[in-house]
Amino acid sequence: MKDGFAENLKTITVEVAYGNAERQLIVALEVPLGTTAYEAVLLSNIRNEFEKIDPESDPMGIFSKPLNGKSMPLPKDYVLKARDRVEIYRGLLIDPKQARLKRADNAKAKK
Repeated sequence: MKDGFAENLKTITVEVAYGNAERQLIVALEVPLGTTAYEAVLLSNIRNEFEKIDPESDPMGIFSKPLNGKSMPLPKDYVLKARDRVEIYRGLLIDPKQARLKRADNAKAKK
């Protein structure tokens, strides 16, 4: 077996994704087997591109499934699988209920 091939068995390819109103970025990287979602965020260096990312407190998920410690483990506990995409979620700018009320008020004002 070639040394390079044996080394490939010890790593997996994953992605780390983040976006805001201005832009989005998906970073593909090779990580060692056993890497957690939290560790992949740190290894991706995506924080260098978006200063508001805080891996300690920002919610994360895998393909829209929240890593919340309920239906899925927490980011520091979730061990990545090949081709997983770690998504870092940003907070809402406005509460959805407040946004709906504001739209309703605007619609009434236009009548």
